[in-house]
Formats: sequence, structure tokens, C-alpha cells
Amino acid sequence: MRKIIYIILFFLWAIPSGFAQLKTYSFEEVVQLSKENPKPIVVFTHTNWCKYCKIMEHVTFKDSRIIATLNENFYFVSFDAETKKDIIFNNHTFQFQPNGTNTGIHELAIALATIENQIVYPTLTILESDNSILFQQASFISAKALGRILDKLK
Repeated sequence: MRKIIYIILFFLWAIPSGFAQLKTYSFEEVVQLSKENPKPIVVFTHTNWCKYCKIMEHVTFKDSRIIATLNENFYFVSFDAETKKDIIFNNHTFQFQPNGTNTGIHELAIALATIENQIVYPTLTILESDNSILFQQASFISAKALGRILDKLK
């Protein structure tokens, strides 16, 4: 009987945390959603090879407070700076720009992640509902620091 109670308590504890999922959108989806319900857009520009990007993905963006704030007050786009897919955003088609054999950077990453003429990963860019840049920071951001930033901007 005691085992059953422990199992039930475990599931009651585990189930609510399992539902806290960050809603991610594509740029195309954000354009459509913003027409009906304008919200700031949080763009996380990253690459597959960046270790600080991976840490943010697995720590900062898994924090339940960050998830709740982003889901309620913002549209979140996780953007791979090396994607080869054309993206239509802000009435412009952005494309992948190769710069070597199987390497390159997307034009939209250049537009959103360039700070002082340099692109650094990860970069967090927050856009107003009119797609102008409201906030931009290139570096790892902890959940606590991101929480303070989002609280100021929501």
C-alpha cells in the first residue's frame, strides 16, 4: 500500500512540471499571430556548435518562470543562424549566405544578431510588435537575468 501512495505522489509531483513547455514559433507564424494579437517577439539566435547556446537551451529556457513569462507575454522564436531555408519576415525575404564549403550565415541572423559590427552566439533580440529592435544582448543569459529583462519589457 505504501508503494502505491509513493507512486501516486510521484506522478502528482511530476505531471505539472511535464506540462511546462516553451511555445516556439517560426517567423512566418509570428507574422500571422501578431496581426491578431500583437506582442513583443523574443528571438534566440544560436548555432548547433555553440556550447553557450546549448546551455541556454537546456537551463535558461527550461526554467518554469521563464517559460510562463515567455508563453504569456511574448512570441518566442528559436533561430539557427546557419539555417539554409529562406525566411520571409518584415516584408523581406532573407536567405542563407554561404561563405565556404558547407558553411555560412543566414541574412536574418546578420540583421538580428549583429552588435557593434560583430555577430556573437548566442544573441537574444527582443522586437517590438512593429519589428523594431527593443533589446539586444550577445552572450549567455541566466534564467534569473532573463527574468529581470522580461519583467521590465512586458
